[in-house]
Amino acid sequence: MLSYAQDVLLAYIGSLAVLLIAFAPLERRFPARPGQPFFRREWQTDLAFLTGQYLVFTLASSALLSLLSKLSVTGSVGSWLSSLRTAVHSLPLLVAFVITTVLGDLLIYWFHRACHRFDVLWRFHRVHHTAKTLDFLAAHREHPLDGLFTQLIQNLPLLLSGLPVRYLAGLVAFRGVWAVFIHSNIRLPLGPLRVLFGAPELHHYHHALDRKAGNYANLAPWLDCVFGTYVLETKPYELGVPNNPDRSYWQHLVSPFKTR
Repeated sequence: MLSYAQDVLLAYIGSLAVLLIAFAPLERRFPARPGQPFFRREWQTDLAFLTGQYLVFTLASSALLSLLSKLSVTGSVGSWLSSLRTAVHSLPLLVAFVITTVLGDLLIYWFHRACHRFDVLWRFHRVHHTAKTLDFLAAHREHPLDGLFTQLIQNLPLLLSGLPVRYLAGLVAFRGVWAVFIHSNIRLPLGPLRVLFGAPELHHYHHALDRKAGNYANLAPWLDCVFGTYVLETKPYELGVPNNPDRSYWQHLVSPFKTR
């Protein structure tokens, strides 16, 4: 048990070091908002979110997804699901993974859009939008239940298909790093690639004060183009949510359960 805890702690320290080495120089060299200090307001709160994610909640989400994956493969399934899996498994592996990934992106687009429309979901998702300043550290400001629902819905097509999750480890790692990148205080010319993979200038506007600002497909903006929610804003705008007092990490965790 002690060895496992040490491994988790070392992985957390290593991940934090990689984030600092990868993003801090880029934010300094290519800032989206010049003059934004590195140790900006509420950075301690976002560091607490990062710590909670790595040491507790990501491990819990991974364990749950792994369990659901095993149950979906070994458990008894309905005839429709069995037929679906037979069809998926008859495809070349790369094609099957592309299909499940696109379906996952489609589901998470509509779930994310629903989070901004329905108050019961917004109460949890709002925590992520309380960041008044965006950088690679603010990317981790996320309520654990919001993060868990997102992970489940994103991976639902893969889980239902019965395909082994381990084959997507590389894609998951890349998209995790890219998710941090689109929150970072960086402006780099990505050209058409921003429509395929996402970019800071798109996701930053999603964090504007307007709850319905658009750009819901974080890592697949082509879906925003398809459904009419793509916005490339060039004028200055404020970040965060209205009526947004500073809160501690623990206050953010309990805030969705309080009567407003």
